[in-house]
Amino acid sequence: MKILLDFLPIILFFATFKYAEGNKQWAADFATQHLGFLVAGGKVGPDEGPVMLATIVVIIATLTQVAFLKLRGKKIDFMLWVSLVLVVVLGGLTVWFHNETFIKWKPSVLYWAMGTSFWLSQALFGRNLLRLLLGEQMQLPDMVWRRLNFAWIGFFGLMGLLNLWVAYSFATDVWVNFKLFGGIGLMLAFTVAQGLYLSKYLEDEPAPAPPEETR
Repeated sequence: MKILLDFLPIILFFATFKYAEGNKQWAADFATQHLGFLVAGGKVGPDEGPVMLATIVVIIATLTQVAFLKLRGKKIDFMLWVSLVLVVVLGGLTVWFHNETFIKWKPSVLYWAMGTSFWLSQALFGRNLLRLLLGEQMQLPDMVWRRLNFAWIGFFGLMGLLNLWVAYSFATDVWVNFKLFGGIGLMLAFTVAQGLYLSKYLEDEPAPAPPEETR
C-alpha cells in the first residue's frame, strides 16, 4: 500500500501525459478553458497541453498524498515534504511560464537533495541515515554501513545527472517514459545489487529446533 502511495503521483503524471499526448487539441482546449487563470496569457497551445496537464495532476496528487497521510495521523517523511515543495514550486513555474524545463529539473533536484542529506548527516553529525532507517532490521559492520551510505550518495548524484541528460537530449515523451520506467527500474536494480552485496554480511537465521518426539 505504501509503495503504491509513494509512486502514485508519478504514475498519474505518466498516465495524464500519455492520454493528453494522444489528444493534444483536447488537452490545449481543456487547459485553456478550465486552467487558463494559472497560465501567463491565459492560453495553452497543443504542444504545451500534455505536459502542463500532467504537471497540474502531479501537483494535486502530491498535495492529496500529504493531506491523506496527515488525516490518518501518519508521519510524513522529510523527503516527501521536500518533494511537495519542489513539485509545487517547479511545477507552478512550468505551468505559469509554459516551460516544461522547470518540471524536468524536479527529479534531479530531489535526487541531489536526498544525496546531500545522506552526506551532511554523516559528515556533520556522524549519523548514518541508512543505519537509522534499517539498523533494527539488520546488523552490519560499521564499515559496511559507511559504504552503503556513500553508495546511495553516488547513486542519487548519478541519477540526477542522468535525468538531466535524458531531459535535454531527447523529446519530452522519452523523458516521461524514463521518469517512470527508467527511474523505478534503476532504483530496483540498485537495490537488488545492494542486497547481493549485503548477503555475505547478514547472519543466517538460526533454524528452529525440531519438536521433541512424543512417546
